[in-house]
Order: sequence, then C-alpha cells, then structure tokens
Amino acid sequence: MAAGRLTRGQLRSTAWQRLFRDVYACSTVAVTHEVRAGAAALLLLPGAVVSGRSAAVLWGVDAAGPDDDVELTVPPGSSASTVPGVHVRRWALAADQVTTRRGIPVTTAATTAVDVGRGRGALEDSVALVDALVVARATGLGAVRAAAAAATGPGCRRTRRVADLADGLAGSPQETRLRLLLHGSRLPRPLAQHTVLDDDGRFVARVDFAWPEQRVAVEYEGRWHGRPQQVAPDRARLNRLTAAGWRVVFVTAEDLREPGLVVARVAAALAMTPPVVDLRLSRRG
Repeated sequence: MAAGRLTRGQLRSTAWQRLFRDVYACSTVAVTHEVRAGAAALLLLPGAVVSGRSAAVLWGVDAAGPDDDVELTVPPGSSASTVPGVHVRRWALAADQVTTRRGIPVTTAATTAVDVGRGRGALEDSVALVDALVVARATGLGAVRAAAAAATGPGCRRTRRVADLADGLAGSPQETRLRLLLHGSRLPRPLAQHTVLDDDGRFVARVDFAWPEQRVAVEYEGRWHGRPQQVAPDRARLNRLTAAGWRVVFVTAEDLREPGLVVARVAAALAMTPPVVDLRLSRRG
C-alpha cells in the first residue's frame, strides 16, 4: 500500500488472505504452518528465529497444524511484542544453534529437539517428536543427547529426560507411546524394531517390539492397515510370523486408552508356552 501497488480496498478483497497483522498472502497460497512460520520470522518479526514445534515442522516433522501458534525465539532485550498467533520466547541462541531452511532462519535440528524437550504438554508427546526428528534424519540421537546434556535454564532436566527416553526408531508417535508404556510396566523390556528370522536364517518380518525367547511380538496397528490395499500384505506377513512360531499382539490407538489392558494382554502372551511348529509343513508351497 505504501508503494502504491495496492489500495486498501484491493487488499481486503478475496484476492488476498491475512496471515498476521500487516502480513498477507495471495489467496491461491495454501496456508500451512510452514508458510505462517516463514511469514512470521521474515516479515512480522524480522530477526526472529523459528524454534520449538514450528522448527520441527520445517525439519519435516508433523509437529503443528496450520492454525497453531508459530513459535519464535528473539534475543533477550528485544522489543518484539506479543502478536496473536505467535508465541515469542526471549533466549540467547549461539551462532551454531541457528541455520536456515528454505531461506527461513530456524534452530538446528538438535537444538529444536532440546526445545521440544523443554516444552509444554505431556512428556510422551515430546519424546515422540524427538523420535520423529531422528527418524526423519534431521539429526542423530547422539547429537540430541549431547545438546540436552549441555542445556541450561528452565526445562533443562526435562529435556535431558526426554532425550534419554527417545530411541529414534519409532515409525509413528503412537509407536513411541506404546514403547514408553511397555518400558514403564513390569514386563521384561522388549527389543525394538526386531528382525525375525526362521530356523534357517531366512527373513520373516521386522516387528515393532519383540521377546525372541518367547517368540512374542507386539505390533502397533495404525488406521492405514485397514485400507484394502494393505490387507493382503498384512495377512501374508502375519502368516509368515505364525508359521515361524511367533504370537503377535496387535495394539491400536483405541487400545492405548486403556494401558492396563494392553500390558495384561502382552503379559498373557508371554506366559504362554511357545507353540511347536512343524517347519517342514510351514515351508511347503
């Protein structure tokens, strides 16, 4: 408007959409959290760095929705004021804690993981986000733990706890929650992402959690497993595991709402004698 390229009336038309105060985007732009984070850091509060869950989004993790507040970090003493839709933190970031993603200033992946660990919400949610950052290969678990060990200030103990609980193996946040449930119970600790082989050393399947001596596996079953194109491969995989003498306990998101029942089901499977399988019959055909 100051340059005379638009009138106030044109800006208020359906051709434009408001992101923040004095920040607009063309109506054809899909407003994702990444778009809002870039607009906030580059235009709304120049000099700010995208951090926390917003930074995790820039690192490829589904950590915040389009309408969630954008998290920014500004230097101590900054005059940046609170803006609706933006959560501003005043914190001194070292030069090696900041980088750019697609031209947007953002905390490094390891620093992002530490910030997420400090953050608000349930502990298991923070662990799931750190796992997701590692699985996405944005950073390594060793780098996260080193950064957490060096962290100071509010939340430093929590972020070290989060880094310690993360393992960087889970394929989804719900798998992380399931792992934390199993580890926090009195059950023997399972192996995560275990490769099952038959008695001849041939690959059978890779399972989420396993107790090889008892031949028991626990699998988290997301909603996508119910899709028609996934049913046949899932059944073939289960048949291979059964033929190799394994019992499989499936856990869904609904099951996780009753953690005691999940633990009881797994305990019952572990208490059963492993089935005797005639491997000659299982190899026929």
